[in-house]
Amino acid sequence: MNQYYTRPPEKFPPAIRALIATNVVVWLAQLIYDRRLPRVPVGDETAGFLTAKLALYPIGEGFQPYQLITHMFAHAAEGPQMYFHILFNMFTLWMFGRILENVWGSRRFLIFYMICGLGAAALHLVSEYFLPGGIALGASGAVFGVLVAFAMTFPNTELYIMFIPIPIKAKWAITGLIALDLFFGLYQASGDGIAHYAHLGGAITGFILLKIWNKTNRKTLY
Repeated sequence: MNQYYTRPPEKFPPAIRALIATNVVVWLAQLIYDRRLPRVPVGDETAGFLTAKLALYPIGEGFQPYQLITHMFAHAAEGPQMYFHILFNMFTLWMFGRILENVWGSRRFLIFYMICGLGAAALHLVSEYFLPGGIALGASGAVFGVLVAFAMTFPNTELYIMFIPIPIKAKWAITGLIALDLFFGLYQASGDGIAHYAHLGGAITGFILLKIWNKTNRKTLY
């Protein structure tokens, strides 16, 4: 018996709805409290009060275990990227995550998402030991795990990428995206303030977890 759960397709299945709502509520709280409360020193700079409390710090420089979870639900609340950051993550989560949740069921999808987020945090913390870059926040690491799972589950689905006039199969599009993150992570040449190793950590975690699940599912078929 195949353990994957199928359901009538929903545009906003429960786990996706809850994750997006949580991210948006936290972001709105950041916008409000970061402006009303004193800023917090973060290395050589400062950050908004709530943002600083929720972000993931390097170990030994303000790190707290709860940040492994809270950083996944916080996004940039100031600067030119503040709207793009949350919009891109939530749109990507909805676009690809809803399909996986409709196939897997809400519980399995939510477990997968959270584990990918933890994997993203773990690799980011390791990278910070060698290449310090400050605090990190955002759902991107977990979302990268979702992208990898989509590419592994629907590898030949054709995607249209911005500025590329031809469709590209999911397995190649997501592989290319990960390759770019690896390049910029290794060479630190982008100057974009993006936690590339968090993206890679989420992608690697998603790949390993889905391999384990698929192997387990094959063993239960009869």
